[in-house]
Amino acid sequence: MKRLFPYFLLLKPYWFAFLIALICGVIYGVSSGFGLPYMIDQVFPKIFPAEKLDVQLSTWELLMYISWFPLVFIIRGTSSYFNSYFINYCGIRVLEKIRFQVFEKLQRLPISFFHRNQEGDLLSRMISDTGQLQAAILQVSNDLIKQPITFIGAITALIVMAVQREGMAFVLLCLLVIPICVFPIRRIGELLLNKALNMQEKAGNLTSILSENLSAYKEVRAFNLESREKERFENVSENFIDARMKVIKYSHMLTPLIEIITAVGISAAIFQASRKSIQLDAVVPVIVALYMSYEPVKKLGGIHTSIKQALASLDRLEEILETDESISSPPEPIEIKKIRGELEFNNVSYSYSNRKEELNEIPALIDINLKISSGEVVALVGPSGGGKSTLAGLLPRFYDPDKGSVLLDGVNLRDLFLHDVRDAVALVPQKPFLFDLDVKKNIELGQSKYTHATINEVCQLAYADEFVNEFEQGYQERLGEKGSRLSGGQLQRLALARAFFKNSPLLILDEATSALDTENEDKIHEAMAQLIKGKTTLLIAHRFSSLKLASRILVMDKGRIIADGPHDEVYRNCDLYRTLYDQQNEGLT
Repeated sequence: MKRLFPYFLLLKPYWFAFLIALICGVIYGVSSGFGLPYMIDQVFPKIFPAEKLDVQLSTWELLMYISWFPLVFIIRGTSSYFNSYFINYCGIRVLEKIRFQVFEKLQRLPISFFHRNQEGDLLSRMISDTGQLQAAILQVSNDLIKQPITFIGAITALIVMAVQREGMAFVLLCLLVIPICVFPIRRIGELLLNKALNMQEKAGNLTSILSENLSAYKEVRAFNLESREKERFENVSENFIDARMKVIKYSHMLTPLIEIITAVGISAAIFQASRKSIQLDAVVPVIVALYMSYEPVKKLGGIHTSIKQALASLDRLEEILETDESISSPPEPIEIKKIRGELEFNNVSYSYSNRKEELNEIPALIDINLKISSGEVVALVGPSGGGKSTLAGLLPRFYDPDKGSVLLDGVNLRDLFLHDVRDAVALVPQKPFLFDLDVKKNIELGQSKYTHATINEVCQLAYADEFVNEFEQGYQERLGEKGSRLSGGQLQRLALARAFFKNSPLLILDEATSALDTENEDKIHEAMAQLIKGKTTLLIAHRFSSLKLASRILVMDKGRIIADGPHDEVYRNCDLYRTLYDQQNEGLT
């Protein structure tokens, strides 16, 4: 309960609805625990007197007494309905707050976090685990009022009736079975916590497989992987079912155990009442009150199992909520009035894992020292895994150096407002991502304080207007999930248009022409030549035809800069660069 308490504070904005729910819960508890036994005790003898009376009840008197039955159940049913309605209202609101907290946290976490966690597992935490936590908050919030009040009401009625009836005080001893119920509640709860955590992890694996399969639908068909994928999904699904059944086994075990224990107590009361020759009409109300005192114990045991399942989900959610936001704005950020675009890397090293046990991992960057002048276009060249994309990723602070610093106009990037840093960098990735929006809105996502051109103008500059104008709805045409309605070349042109629209002083081009044919590549190179004017540019070159845009070549290998200079100089002095350049030119001839 202590760990769940901070989440109950999320109910604060809905205190009035929650208060109504609590009041209705109290009314339900009193009418159930005290009202039903006491009504049976007081009303039944009036309707069915033990001895025949000289004066019979009139029809109106009989109707008055009988009306107590529907009246009690109307009060009980109405209060239960409104209690459940308002508790669910509050619970749904709390779920959305928790889910939003997790989603908001995900927006602030560094890129490295997503390298370590599967997309499907994060989806499972957002949907399944938050739902499990909501269910627990609902039940706990609901029953923690209704059931204790029902229990207190039943115990009160039991004591009153046991004291009033001669020879019935022994019934109070039957309440001793209640502490016995604590033992199975605690033991099963401990087992359930581990089983529930395992089940949620298996649910995350299931979602991961599904998410991966849906993202790779082309590859599945191209490589005839349908049977493999079905088998893989079936195995993971079977593991989830096994884990789920273990949770069901323990969560549903508690209720019958408590019922058996309480049945022993009720049987003992009936046995003793028979031995003392107590009349049935005197025994029934007491037995009802005794049963009503046991029933909340069973419900509270159910609450305990729900809490354990919720704690398993909470563990998984708090892994996200408590993850260190290693990349954030400083408390008092420095503001650069006008960015010139001078970059300096001082002894920069970076590793994708900061875990000490992974001592054998090769760092992505090692002791990088580099100065780039304002407006300079620098091409990053080298084999895959050389550190090119990692070096470029330091500019928008996708990563922060483990050692050393990156300076912009003499100011450490860590000392600047993070939003301003990313606003100052335009990125055209090798595999651009477009949202399921129309053309206009996808480009408008690049809006920054440096923007001055219109959507039409930037599309013309990126040669995207040629195909956009062919769409039935033009710039209002939706592009589908991940831009699925476009070719690779069209995706890159719109990504270029978005960079034109952003117009930031720093530019990263991660081989923006890789999906274009030769004719279109020449056009895009012309557009890129316009785009990079006056901007400090890092051009990650996989196709060396882009090198003509750069005035300086950096050759990277195994996280280090092994050559730096203009093309002719680097080609003459660097064996790796010369080999890569010649191989690609030979492939083109």
